[in-house]
Amino acid sequence: MEERRLQRVTEAIRDELSEIIAYELDDPRIGSVQLVDVHLSPDGRRAVARVLVEDEQSLAALDHARPFLRRQLAERLDLFRTPDLHFEADLSATPAAKLPHLLKRVRKGRPRE
Repeated sequence: MEERRLQRVTEAIRDELSEIIAYELDDPRIGSVQLVDVHLSPDGRRAVARVLVEDEQSLAALDHARPFLRRQLAERLDLFRTPDLHFEADLSATPAAKLPHLLKRVRKGRPRE
């Protein structure tokens, strides 16, 4: 898949997936979930969604809802192949995960991005 199309499909998947998670999932185990980013493989067969979750139970509930989410994406997006969804917790957004990166930049004398 060419790079431009890959970016458009990735953005469409991210938009639709965040809407489905926010408004259509009725699982009480899913607490506050925020979709951070989606990475689509170059062949379009696998999509890894990074999410901010409160606990592991929410991540497990999202993993349990994968078939439903994939089916909803297939209905909403006109794609040749709907990718397999995989969810992982985004650890880079937590302050504890950013601290080593910031300390490294301070030691090198570079300003913060």
